[in-house]
Amino acid sequence: MRIRLSIVGLLIGTLFFAFSLTPSLLPRPFLIQGALSGLMFAAGYGLGVAAMLLWNYLQLPLARGRAALVAKVVAAVVNIVIAVSFLWQASHWQNSIRALMGMEESPGAHPILIAPVATVVFFVLLGLGRLFHWVFHRLSQWLHRFVPPRISHLVGITAAILLFWTVIDGVLVSATLRIADRSFQQLDALIEDDLPHPVRPEQTGSTASLVDWRDLGRQGRRFVTGGPTAEDLSEFLGAPAPAPIRVYVGLNSANGAEERARLALEELKRAGGFERSMLLLVTPTGTGWVDPAAQDTVEYLHRGDIATVAVQYSYLNSPLALLTQASYGAEMARALFAEIYGYWRTLPRDSRPRLFLSGLSLGSLNSDLSFDLYDIIDDPFHGVLWSGPPFRNATWRQITAERDPGTPAWLPEFRGGSVVRFMNQEQGRNRGGAEWGKFRIAFLQYASDPITFFSPDVAWREPAWMREPRGPDVSPDLRWFPVVTMLQLAADMMVGTAPTGFGHEYAPAHYIDAWLALTEPLGWSEAELERLRDLFEQQGR
Repeated sequence: MRIRLSIVGLLIGTLFFAFSLTPSLLPRPFLIQGALSGLMFAAGYGLGVAAMLLWNYLQLPLARGRAALVAKVVAAVVNIVIAVSFLWQASHWQNSIRALMGMEESPGAHPILIAPVATVVFFVLLGLGRLFHWVFHRLSQWLHRFVPPRISHLVGITAAILLFWTVIDGVLVSATLRIADRSFQQLDALIEDDLPHPVRPEQTGSTASLVDWRDLGRQGRRFVTGGPTAEDLSEFLGAPAPAPIRVYVGLNSANGAEERARLALEELKRAGGFERSMLLLVTPTGTGWVDPAAQDTVEYLHRGDIATVAVQYSYLNSPLALLTQASYGAEMARALFAEIYGYWRTLPRDSRPRLFLSGLSLGSLNSDLSFDLYDIIDDPFHGVLWSGPPFRNATWRQITAERDPGTPAWLPEFRGGSVVRFMNQEQGRNRGGAEWGKFRIAFLQYASDPITFFSPDVAWREPAWMREPRGPDVSPDLRWFPVVTMLQLAADMMVGTAPTGFGHEYAPAHYIDAWLALTEPLGWSEAELERLRDLFEQQGR
């Protein structure tokens, strides 16, 4: 069977294919790059076909005869030259990102492997597009027997869209979500044999605890049994230190957000959490995971004199939780904050612990939604650390948009730094011309983090973070292209990987600097801090 392709579609598709090979924020394996390039080729081809349909509808002149043949030959040559020249540079562009992140170079065969993967993806999508056209055409022909042509076309294309959407959303997406839901639920219930059962009475999940070990969930069990012990801290510090208190309530520990929040408060009180000098309210990610790099470092910095409380709101990973249970995380975060803060503010001000909030990624988004200024203005808690804030974080968006003139979007300054400060791998600990007040907001973010810097409007507008000067971990070869850059960032966000200290992988050393600036623990010299950083580096984090 002969496959006829649109010359204009191929030309625009080739441009999209070529632009997709340019670097984005994270390096991409050849399979991901090939799939992305095939998707871009199909998107550009579709735009070209649509443009020609509009051209024909307007009855504009077309090249015919010899002129049409020459145009096809020229277009084919241009397509080949563009595709080959960009493929030739693909390894260099990917390696420019890898070099910034200290990664090994990608193999030289990378460009050769991209083309066949992209071709397969393009023809699969082309086949789906032609199937859609066939369904639309058949429906339109049948309707034309009863109604005028334009109405039959309109109704036909509407019916085809509804049919395809029903199949995709009602069958494929729903089935995938059901499978994912069952898989994550089974994984959450799994009790790993190598996890020690809590034995100290103050530990959540112990025989004295109000929370059953079996109901903590996989991430909760890891959280309460992980982290530095009293022996670890005492050995490192050279002086006796208490074990940090970690309170966790699993999704199955109680019914509903308010009941889980009340249980968390009672468990925290039982464990003596309000008797520590610092209290940390952590909002976990979608699976209930709490980042050990953030948690362990703050426990070392405060010499074990710290209590942490967290409550699970989902067992799905963050993207799926955001798609299917977006309101659950915010509801749980608000309920927990109301319980903990409500009790905390009843305690004497001179003896209650300092209260901080934290969250990574989706956790930071829900932590931001857990309170508003009017709830705390008369008795504010002490501060927050939000790392890798997603682009949907409203506070982050507003502050970044209203940043002080002359400061970059990837590391803004806001009103001199008196309330809000941004930090990354290299800067931030002492940033800000104004003195940092008693209530503090800290953002830890990397310029190469697509979770933070993706935005749908990148499809039609160059983002501010791409302007000079750029972040230290962003390739100088990165360029903005309409539609293409947005889809590149979406791929980075969903399947991108990076070493610790780049992308969405936040390093203990940077958490140490962030916690140090935010909470100001006493008694740490630069030599001791360097020894602490070395400890985490030796642990391979």
